[in-house]
Amino acid sequence: MKVLLCDDIERLGWLGDVVEVNDGYARNYLLPQGLAKVASQGNIKAIAKEKGARSEERIKVRKRLAEAAAKVEGAEAVVAAKANEQGHLFGSITEKEIAANLREQGFEVADEIVKLSTHIKELGTHTVDLRFAEDLTASVSVVVVSDHPVAEANATGSDTA
Repeated sequence: MKVLLCDDIERLGWLGDVVEVNDGYARNYLLPQGLAKVASQGNIKAIAKEKGARSEERIKVRKRLAEAAAKVEGAEAVVAAKANEQGHLFGSITEKEIAANLREQGFEVADEIVKLSTHIKELGTHTVDLRFAEDLTASVSVVVVSDHPVAEANATGSDTA
């Protein structure tokens, strides 16, 4: 079934696009939620002006995201956590902690942009990817330090006692 999208829908299309979807998806989800209308000439003409405005807005947002990704590329976030003498963390470092640290440094990073491939459970330096858009990414270094200096010194092998 061909439908006219009334809103941007991830992995389907942008406002004003005419897309082909399964009949059940259109009848049971898109049409009742107001996310799409039946693709008719009248509906297409009615949404044309908003489509142009939304397109310009997407271009501005994309440019802002590209600038934010360029600024944060190669940055370093230092996160303190509780760890034992061997350098294993009591818990793990989360995306929220990394994003909060980057925001404190003045970078525009939302929590959902930070993508961890595995949980960070060790002291040391880790590389983390930030995904601003499907094809717009940046990498940052996350340095995990112990909030107890004695545990960190023991984990690196030096004696301070």
